[in-house]
Amino acid sequence: MNIHEHQAKALLKTYGLPVASGVAIFSAAEAEAAAKSLPGPLYVVKSQIHAGGRGKGKFTELGPDAKGGVRLSKTPAEVVVNAKEMLGNTLVTKQTGPAGKQVNRLYIEDGADIARELYCSLLVDRSAGRVAFVVSTEGGMDIETVAHDTPERIITVDIDPSTGVTAADAEKISAALKLDGAAREDAKSVFPALYKAFVEKDMSLLEVNPLIVMKDGHLRLLDAKMSFDNNALFRHPDLVELRDTSEEDAKEIEASKYDLAYVALDGNIGCMVNGAGLAMATMDIIKLYGEEPANFLDVGGGASREKVTAAFKIITADPQVKGILVNIFGGIMRCDVIAEGVIAAVNDVGLKVPLVVRLEGTRVKEGKAILRDSGLNVIAADDLDDAAQKIVAAIRGQK
Repeated sequence: MNIHEHQAKALLKTYGLPVASGVAIFSAAEAEAAAKSLPGPLYVVKSQIHAGGRGKGKFTELGPDAKGGVRLSKTPAEVVVNAKEMLGNTLVTKQTGPAGKQVNRLYIEDGADIARELYCSLLVDRSAGRVAFVVSTEGGMDIETVAHDTPERIITVDIDPSTGVTAADAEKISAALKLDGAAREDAKSVFPALYKAFVEKDMSLLEVNPLIVMKDGHLRLLDAKMSFDNNALFRHPDLVELRDTSEEDAKEIEASKYDLAYVALDGNIGCMVNGAGLAMATMDIIKLYGEEPANFLDVGGGASREKVTAAFKIITADPQVKGILVNIFGGIMRCDVIAEGVIAAVNDVGLKVPLVVRLEGTRVKEGKAILRDSGLNVIAADDLDDAAQKIVAAIRGQK
C-alpha cells in the first residue's frame, strides 16, 4: 500500500524528523488560507498522486507549455492560481503511464533554501537479508538514470537488525553523502529515526528524494515516498485509514477484498494461476509466444470456490482481456475446486473470450471431468507450453 507525500511527512514528523511545515488541501478555496498559515515568503504547490516525476510531469488539459505538478509560488495569490490549474486535471509522468492520474489533492508546503540535493532510501536488501540504506550524492534525479550512468555514485549500507543504525553506520552513510558540519551532526539522529520508522511501520520502501542540505547547513526531508507491506497492515489500522482508493486500480481493490495477489498489467491475456513462481513463469511463456499478460493473479495455495469465482470475475471485468489462461498445479489447491469456481463465474458473467485451462495435481481427473461435463467452450491443455500456444492461437484467430 502506498500513501501520499503529505501523509508520509506527517508520519515522519512523529519520529522527530526534519520536514517543512505544510497543509494538504482538496479544493482551490482552501489554497489562500493554507498559504497564509505558512511562514513564507516562498511556497511550494505539490500535486499529490501515487507516482514519481511530478515536477517534470505535464497536465493533459493545460497544453504542452503548462508548468508541471510541483510549482513554486511567491505569494498566496499565486498559490491560488496554481491550485486552480492543478486540481481536477490529469497529470502525466514517467511513472503514471500515458493515461496519467487525476490530481484530487495538493500539498502546500513552506519553501526551503537548498544548498545540496541528496538521495536516500531504505528498502529490504534481499541478497543480504537486511534493511539497507541506498544513498547517493545525486539527489533530485531519477535514481535509475544515476544507477545506469554512474553506478559508483550509489552506496548501499546494510543494517544489522540486532543493533539498528549504529554510530558507525550513520558515519558511513554521512561519508557516502559527503556531509559535514551541522548536516553531519543531524545525520546522527536522522538516519536512526528513518530506520526506526521503516521497521516499526513495516515498510517495504521509504524514499527521500531529495534529502537536502539547506543553506544554514542542516538536513531536511524535502520529499517522502512510502510503501507498506500489505501482509503486515493488520498490525497498523492507522495506516489503513490513510489508503486512497482513488489512486488504485478498481480491479486491484476488488482483489484485495478476497486476499488475492493481483496486479493489473497492459496485455491482453488474463491469467489465473496458483503460486507466485508459477504465475511469473506463465507470464513469461505468454511473452515468449508473442503476446502480453493482462495481469498477475495468484489465487494462493488453498483457495475456496468463492475465491476462484471472484478471481475469474476480476479477470473478465478487464476490457483489455481477449483470452484467459487458467494454469493450476494442484498441491494444497485442488483442481476440482478450481473447476467449480470457473464454472460458477462463467455461469454468472458469461464467457465472451477464449478460455484455456491447464490442470495438474491433486484431484486433476475430477477437475477435468467437471469442466468437460459443464458444456462450456473450454480448451484443455496438457502442459504449460501447450496452454500458452493454445491461448495465443485462440486470440489471434479472433483478430
